[in-house]
Amino acid sequence: MITKSIPNLFTLGNLFLGILAILLALEGSFNLAAIMVIAAMLLDGLDGRVARALNCQSEFGKQLDSLSDIISFGLAPALMMYLISFQDIAHTGLVWTVTAIFPICGALRLARFNVQKGTPGYFTGLPIPAAGGVLATLTLFHEDITAPYFIVAMLLLSYLMVSTVKYPNFKKIGLPKKAIVITPFVVVLAVLIAVLFPEQISKLIFVPLVLYASYGLKQNFDRLLRRKRRGGEDSEGVYRPK
Repeated sequence: MITKSIPNLFTLGNLFLGILAILLALEGSFNLAAIMVIAAMLLDGLDGRVARALNCQSEFGKQLDSLSDIISFGLAPALMMYLISFQDIAHTGLVWTVTAIFPICGALRLARFNVQKGTPGYFTGLPIPAAGGVLATLTLFHEDITAPYFIVAMLLLSYLMVSTVKYPNFKKIGLPKKAIVITPFVVVLAVLIAVLFPEQISKLIFVPLVLYASYGLKQNFDRLLRRKRRGGEDSEGVYRPK
């Protein structure tokens, strides 16, 4: 019984950090809030691996994971962006809508994943932890980037989550059973280092997250380019009477 609860403890840790991120954002501590989202990503990446290593995967754990993700990577980053950059915009309806769209698309992405049959070696659409991580770390650049660009970024990330672009699935990389014992200590150490250097760590992690999200944009561009080429080839083969 205790063994079966271990993966859920990681998931609840993810949820706890997401709630902390919201509270820290409300207090104006955006650097630490971003760190909480990143730490939640770490726990989110571990809960499934721990469950597979212990052979205790369950439907309950799957649903708990999704409910935690919508808080930690949907609501928390959207609220961070709203508080740090959108409050001074005159068009209240616009910023409220954009802020709401992000977690809504995240919820749609999670629901689609939960009803997906089989376990393909890829994700359909940008995973919400990656989207939330990009948005949370993006808030740290609020002094260099104006609100309209943040709005575009939020809408773009929202679209990528509900798109049909195939993203690499790194969750297939397993975790040795013997490593489970030291995993909590590694997580605590990683969080402590991140708390000591919040801005530096957040901006460092921002780069690979953006590269991962940009993969979908490249895939979309390549797809449109292939369609255009096929359309040109088809039109060249059509007989046009003179």
